[in-house]
Amino acid sequence: MTEAQPLGHRIVHQERNGLRHVHEIFYPETAGACPGILMTPNFFGPSDSAREHARSIARHGYTVMMVDMFSESVRPQDRAQAVDAITPLLGDHLEMRARIRAALDCFRREAADRLTGPDHIAAVGFCFGGCVSLELARDGADLRAAISFHGRLTTPNPADARKIRAPILVLHGAEDPGVTQDSVSGFIREMREAEVDDWQLVQYSKTVHSFTEPSANIPGQAEYNPRSSRRAFALMYALLDEVFAA
Repeated sequence: MTEAQPLGHRIVHQERNGLRHVHEIFYPETAGACPGILMTPNFFGPSDSAREHARSIARHGYTVMMVDMFSESVRPQDRAQAVDAITPLLGDHLEMRARIRAALDCFRREAADRLTGPDHIAAVGFCFGGCVSLELARDGADLRAAISFHGRLTTPNPADARKIRAPILVLHGAEDPGVTQDSVSGFIREMREAEVDDWQLVQYSKTVHSFTEPSANIPGQAEYNPRSSRRAFALMYALLDEVFAA
């Protein structure tokens, strides 16, 4: 599909534990039912930048739900607020998993007419969202794939990787100062010890955190890298083509 493909848009609300989450669904209007992508944004949550990612993926022939992991009352306006938003979830992985599980159920329910099947869903996440997508896979969710772009790789209980049922793709900046090579080595060890059947980890040279985010501009820490971004998205689409064809 091309960038000219017209997109439909829905806003859906999900109530859980006194919080109201506002998710957004994007889909090619003329394509009918499509495979689904559960997309979790970075630590800014639902934002214009995240919407652009969701629209771009939808134009490739997918029904995409952009997840609100925080709730409608939490919309970070700067990095400090964003850190405050994710800190409770990074400290409570069970709650993180419960929220993304609830979002997955909401997606299946609210986009049933736009999905080729309730099990035709892959999880994709950016930065904080990459961590969320991997935790959903570690929770044993029925996914076609779980893909992390420059996401956190550590987890409180690595043995949970034995529950993984989906192919895993980690796309990582080799010079990321926040997700170090010790974390990379730990992730590889986790995958091996859990005997995960299908996982990939790709590292990009001269690339730091947030390399798919055009607005990222903190030298040496978080910077957009167009070459690495282009290559990473190409690998994502190649895996999605494979798993949904199967």
